[in-house]
Amino acid sequence: MTDAAHDLARRLGRQAEAVCRHYLSAGRRQGHYWQVGDARNSPGRSMFVRLTDSVKGPAGKWTDAATGEHGDLLDVIRESRALFGFAEVVAEAQAFLHLPRISRDAEAPHRRMQCSPRDPVTSARRLFAAAQPIVGTIVETYLRKRGITALHETGSLRFHPRCYYRPDPREPIQPLPAMIAAVTDLRGRIMGIHRTWLAPDGSDKAAIATPRRAMGHLLEHAVRFGRVDDVMAAGEGIETILSLRGVLPSLPTAAALSAAHLSAIAFPPGLRRLYIARDNDTAGDRARDSLIARAAFAGIEAIVLSPALGDFNEDLRVFGVDTVRASIRGQIAPEDVTCFMMLCRESRAR
Repeated sequence: MTDAAHDLARRLGRQAEAVCRHYLSAGRRQGHYWQVGDARNSPGRSMFVRLTDSVKGPAGKWTDAATGEHGDLLDVIRESRALFGFAEVVAEAQAFLHLPRISRDAEAPHRRMQCSPRDPVTSARRLFAAAQPIVGTIVETYLRKRGITALHETGSLRFHPRCYYRPDPREPIQPLPAMIAAVTDLRGRIMGIHRTWLAPDGSDKAAIATPRRAMGHLLEHAVRFGRVDDVMAAGEGIETILSLRGVLPSLPTAAALSAAHLSAIAFPPGLRRLYIARDNDTAGDRARDSLIARAAFAGIEAIVLSPALGDFNEDLRVFGVDTVRASIRGQIAPEDVTCFMMLCRESRAR
């Protein structure tokens, strides 16, 4: 890229949120990122555009977790407007930069972040360290309300009574109770966290616009339950994976937190069989297909576990644990019925 193009990309980066609102209108702001389906402005959540300068890089850089594509705001303009020649992209960018900026109030937090960038991984680790174990807290209440009673090996989950929530940079911060989940790499290092804000009594998620948000580096990483030997299961949501552990209590599992991140999850060394606990929707189908292909390339057997309804937590709440157990029994390998499901029966008998 020429110096002129670099300068143009930097100028667009200073107005990253305005660029996203104009060219990626199908998305929305989530914390310090703009989240959308792809650079062509498709609905979805797999593409993340950085809105503020940070230690991870300058504002305007983006990554599509579903495809691995990345770029800057000049690429966004090219893809969203289906432009061909670079001269067309430059002309469009220059025309945009003559549009009025977003309001000063909306830009003020952006300028402060440029002066004082924060490492999201460090922030995530500090927040997790400040939280407490879930035993006896409303996190336990919330999970049990969703039919989840198998809460062993849940050290990756914690409770924070006053986790900050801000619906928009221009609105005040609200301290709300939250379930904090550690997102770790294969070595167990915290690379990010996932927050689920809860109602004060734990009866449901908090009545706010976005009760779930993540922070840090999620790509390839997951919220993990149990130590992996050579068999594991992976799915999207924390509640989905915990529902599965209710019928297969000793099966190690990982929640990737979204379909896009599930398709890119890293495989532990020595893994020979991967169960894919898919969500029953189009995004779940894409994640399933991508993960099957990646597993086959790595020499790992992939077996898909399909819910009757939207996901396994919905199955658990509607049909009950015995029906979910019968469904899972018919989908897993016979040797894993003996290895994992019999332990479930013995624990119930005790």
